[in-house]
Amino acid sequence: GYGIIRLLAAATGEIRDYVFAKVQERALRLVSVGVLQHLHSLSLRFHLDRQTGGLSRAIERGTNAIEVLLTYLLFRIAPIALELALVAGVLWSYFDFAIAAAVCAVVVAYGVFTAAATQWRLKFRREMNTQDREANTRAIDSLLNYETVKYFANEPHEIERFDAAKRDYVAAAIANQGSLSAFNIGQAVILSVGVVVVMLMAANGVILGRMTIGDFVMVNAYLLQLYSPLNMLGWVWRTLRQSFTDIEQMYGLLAERSEIEDAPGAPALQRGPGRIVFDRVSFAYDPRRPILDEVSFAIEPGRTLAIVGPTGSGKTTIARLLFRFYDP
Repeated sequence: GYGIIRLLAAATGEIRDYVFAKVQERALRLVSVGVLQHLHSLSLRFHLDRQTGGLSRAIERGTNAIEVLLTYLLFRIAPIALELALVAGVLWSYFDFAIAAAVCAVVVAYGVFTAAATQWRLKFRREMNTQDREANTRAIDSLLNYETVKYFANEPHEIERFDAAKRDYVAAAIANQGSLSAFNIGQAVILSVGVVVVMLMAANGVILGRMTIGDFVMVNAYLLQLYSPLNMLGWVWRTLRQSFTDIEQMYGLLAERSEIEDAPGAPALQRGPGRIVFDRVSFAYDPRRPILDEVSFAIEPGRTLAIVGPTGSGKTTIARLLFRFYDP
């Protein structure tokens, strides 16, 4: 029976992962498609001001974080909570309230410490994410502009910028690991003190004749059974909080609103003869530097209009306005 139960435990876990894989992968697909669709709906100004490397890093971290959240919230938190309740109930029913209360006190102390320390560690994780994004941005942007870098023989400068960003990332990563180590030591202290206190109570019960050596071993076995998922719960909680931090940047992207939006009830553009009219159009990327000042012209169907002028006179701006990358 024991062997069959162990086999079923392993088999049902694998079946669960297989069944949930469909949900998880489809959810990730929908999120990824939704983010890309939203980014394409944003204005040109957003994309010109944004750095490609940082953008791709935020999307990558966000989708990975969603995968972690889906997995651990559903398949780790609920079973662990059930197991903690069952073990505490068994100890209470088989022995006395004091042992069960001591175990529950350790669980509460562990939970409070884990929540507080995880919140404290968020600043280290955020800083590490920021530095990682900055380093990734500098590397990708220098490669995207490879030709320009070569024109100016600027490779050493780009390498130095990337190296400086990586040095900042290393410092942030070391600080993050230091906070994690302190966090793990604190959890270990709480669990160790809890084990010692409960085992002393059980040993005292043996001395007084209220418990047998077998009961003492049973309490120890249940403590191990209890603290193993408790350790897992601490790790899961840290992972979830870290995932929430990683997902913040992607949600920030989804919160961006486009400056180019149709008015409510705007009709669809009708296919027609294609007459284009600019009627006293003015525009500036920056209010302090106007580009177009009441420009007017018309292009009749089938006709060609050439716009000429020096750099900065507004030729590209007129094309961008024509395609409504900006509103005049």
